[in-house]
Amino acid sequence: MATIRLMASRQRSDPDGPEGVPCRPPLVDIVIPVYNEEADLEGSVRRLHSYLAGSFPYEARITIADNASTDRTLDIARRLATELPSVRALHLDRKGRGHALRSAWMQSDAAVLAYMDADLSTDLNALLPLVAPLVSGHSQVSIGRRLGPGVRVVRGLKREFISRCYNLILRLFLGARFQDAQCGFKAVRADVARDLLPAVEDQSWFFDTELLTLAERAGLRIYEVPVDWTDDPDSRVDILPTALADLRGIWRVSRALGRGLTLDGVAGLREAAPPMDTMRQLWSFAAIGGTSTLAYFGLFWLLRDVTSAAAANVASLLITAVANTAANRRLTFGVRGPQMLARDHTGGLVALGVALVVTTASLALLHATDADPGRLTELAVLGTANLAATAVRFVLLRAWIYHPRHPVSGLLRLPGHEERAGP
Repeated sequence: MATIRLMASRQRSDPDGPEGVPCRPPLVDIVIPVYNEEADLEGSVRRLHSYLAGSFPYEARITIADNASTDRTLDIARRLATELPSVRALHLDRKGRGHALRSAWMQSDAAVLAYMDADLSTDLNALLPLVAPLVSGHSQVSIGRRLGPGVRVVRGLKREFISRCYNLILRLFLGARFQDAQCGFKAVRADVARDLLPAVEDQSWFFDTELLTLAERAGLRIYEVPVDWTDDPDSRVDILPTALADLRGIWRVSRALGRGLTLDGVAGLREAAPPMDTMRQLWSFAAIGGTSTLAYFGLFWLLRDVTSAAAANVASLLITAVANTAANRRLTFGVRGPQMLARDHTGGLVALGVALVVTTASLALLHATDADPGRLTELAVLGTANLAATAVRFVLLRAWIYHPRHPVSGLLRLPGHEERAGP
């Protein structure tokens, strides 16, 4: 990939051009998607503008993408665009962060397209390491990373736990190799964005994950930058609806990948898709898991009236785990007959132990922070914990039940066959 030609001048000018004279396009366009951010927008934009003017070596523009705000956000954005050079305001009538980014990026004339959240939670010193690999041609996509070595992150335990669970689910169901899908600090080369964006269906919070998944499946190089990140206590993200929407997005994209999704103009996606056998197992496992989770919630709700939350959790997990293992043994992994039945259910009990530790710890943490959280809150926390436990359960059951075994006395079929034969 050729290096992007740098702008010859460091002087910043009005993007509209003085007296109607067209202005050179910037090298980097930094989009800030906003919805009802009147309290923080001006301070954040002025801070970013000052950093770009004094510390950033490339020509850059700030695009404030207002997506259907109902407060004074748009008025502030337009005033800033008038007062500050290389700042522009874009108004969209439809809400959705993905929609705002898609619209701003597709109409941008910059060679590198970036975005960051309006609260500037990410330290701005990470902006140059984010953009430089794209300018040099080293990578096509670059993302901030709040997990793993080299990061400094300040945020609550709840958000940390949810973030780690979400990225674990991505690794399991989408085969993702990137570590942090949701950090609001990303950049992409404009030529790559023009190929990828038409294929991204989500217009809201799952936009980032879908874009990264398609980029990775297309064989593009994703560079990850460890960042310093401080949680915004006034975040506009409604966690539960967003989490449910993300799970629907994972379901949709995994199905598309399983069918051999391809992208026009981006090679290698079909070859990179997960094997159909694995995808079939994932769908079967997900369907069984959804059914057993509903049964678990129902049992927990009933038992909670007569016992403690911890005891109700243990009993509900134990009852549903046995049925879950039996169903996955037969339907997901195609194992029939009594051979190794005890061994396979032992694997299910090990997975149960993991689920028990995760859910019990989550309940203990909840009750330590809230003495009387309420039944619905308990269920919400248990549901999130069970997502992490489910990912571990699939890995354990697949390794325990559906792993290569040498045939013994003609009783076991080789891996890749539909079932283990009975006597």
